Amino acid sequence: MEFTHSVRGKSYRFGDLRALLAKASPARSGDYLAGIAAADDTERAAAQMALADLPLKVFLQEQVVPYEDDEVTRLIVDDHDAKAFAAVSHLTVGDFRNWLLSDEADEAALTALAPGLTPEMAAAVSKIMRVQDLVLVSRKCRVVTKFRNTIGLAGRMSTRLQPNHPTDDPVGIAASMIDGLMFGNGDAVIGINPASDSIPAVIALVNMLDEAISRYEIPTQSCVLTHVTTSVEAINRGAPVDLVFQSIAGTEAANKSFGVSLDILREGYEAGLSLQRGTIGDNVMYFETGQGSALSAYAHHGVDQQTCEARAYAVARKFKPLLVNTVVGFIGPEYLYNGKQIIRAGLEDHFCGKVLGVPMGCDVCYTNHAEADQDDMDVLLTMLAVAGLNFVMGIPGSDDIMLNYQTTSFHDALYARKILGLRPAPEFEDWLLRTGIFQPGPQLRLGDALPKPIQHALAQLA
Repeated sequence: MEFTHSVRGKSYRFGDLRALLAKASPARSGDYLAGIAAADDTERAAAQMALADLPLKVFLQEQVVPYEDDEVTRLIVDDHDAKAFAAVSHLTVGDFRNWLLSDEADEAALTALAPGLTPEMAAAVSKIMRVQDLVLVSRKCRVVTKFRNTIGLAGRMSTRLQPNHPTDDPVGIAASMIDGLMFGNGDAVIGINPASDSIPAVIALVNMLDEAISRYEIPTQSCVLTHVTTSVEAINRGAPVDLVFQSIAGTEAANKSFGVSLDILREGYEAGLSLQRGTIGDNVMYFETGQGSALSAYAHHGVDQQTCEARAYAVARKFKPLLVNTVVGFIGPEYLYNGKQIIRAGLEDHFCGKVLGVPMGCDVCYTNHAEADQDDMDVLLTMLAVAGLNFVMGIPGSDDIMLNYQTTSFHDALYARKILGLRPAPEFEDWLLRTGIFQPGPQLRLGDALPKPIQHALAQLA
């Protein structure tokens, strides 16, 4: 299907839905690298206006990646809930934007609609939205998940405590964990990116995290962010795995580059469920995504990187995850060139995930060769916190010494919680108050003295 729109007397033609979405996408370096971006702002505006006039039903008739070639497309089409979609099936993309911004689109309406939306619909409407639109609608979406605590409630913002170490040194990891807990971090997960993917090394880290959580009765969950097949094998060997992790993307070919398929993810999901380690819920999966991953694997099928990213959320949604986050600036400036592009991408990703019913967080981050700095990250962190994201990262000094990129610190999470009156997950907050890490009161306040459990942990380290 061809699409056209005229601007200032000049007619612009877009050969198919894939081209229309790419040309309508706000400028970013990855789409220029792929040769699919709009030539200039006028062509982009023409594409956005043509997209605004497009009926949502078209997304059920034309696929950006062929059904017969891609299992992610088959998942999107086969799992589509026509009954849920009926509420907006008569709308164009532009009308859908207006409806999303209206009071009619409240939390209950958006929750009911989520199974009826395809990722391409979410990506399309995001392309004609301002930053404030993305924030407003995201804030109305609520996706709550549970394992040992409750993540995603209104007025709450959780954090992943990320105690990475370049050699997986237990003392270094433990020191970072204590540092993070002292600032109220870790309610989303205590999650380590391992330096080694060997099964014995992964099992040693899993056991270390399990011992710390059990000994100090911390109402949280752990995760070693290794390949899903490694987690399955660790489970088979009796390791106390809480969450099963995997990086995912929006096409079958891109997922294949990660060494996974929907069947392999299903195996990991079922293995995680089999342990029944959750005390209040059974959301056992943790997924990470990021714009540019499909393009970097030459697996994007000519689809723009933001639409590919939204398609990854359909994969995540299938397995009822506890946590999903876009690692928004991690791949580098080839895909998101500067702070402006990273900020826009992070807000788009969060919006698309939330309207699709995915429990979205964000690794607010950038690489050192990108045209971005910590001021840009402060802007994105603040906007996402206002938008009601489920969780962010917490890393000592904002600097991941293992993965070599810049992200958010324990202090950054404390800042966001204080200025917006946000609190940790309720079960975790109760633990922080019991241990004395936090003081009771209407505002979050750190305790005056070092809690005895932390003193004990420090003594053991010494």
